[in-house]
Amino acid sequence: MNPLDRLSWSALKLLIRTQFPKVRHISVDELTNWLESDEKPHLLDARTEAEYDVSHLKNAQRIDPDTHDFSDLKVPLETPIVVYCSVGYRSSQVVDRLQQAGFTQVMNLEGSIFQWANEGKPVYSQGQLVRRVHPYSPAWGYLLKGDLPELG
Repeated sequence: MNPLDRLSWSALKLLIRTQFPKVRHISVDELTNWLESDEKPHLLDARTEAEYDVSHLKNAQRIDPDTHDFSDLKVPLETPIVVYCSVGYRSSQVVDRLQQAGFTQVMNLEGSIFQWANEGKPVYSQGQLVRRVHPYSPAWGYLLKGDLPELG
């Protein structure tokens, strides 16, 4: 990995943690282990429909990143929930709003789907394993490994 990539990721993660000090974060490794257990968390993808259609984590429910109404979740307030987006900013916003709505076990996937995919973890589209991730924008796509972006 290019040292500048690490610096960029480090700066981005610090920015997110600073902007959202009350949001709990979970690492890719922690989520991987949790998903292998019997008590899996509820996964929320806080990206646009176009981003979700390119790829998402298995069994993730898409949620509008701008939503303030969580009645469609239909899960108890104490349900463990992990939210992700592209890099973690929008998902941190959603986690913050979920906490304000009374959800007690909600956390952000640090690095979100970009880091998940960069580490070789599986992403899916229409039930099929794929090796592509929507880059959100050309400016953010540089955080994806070279073989991952889907610009179409």
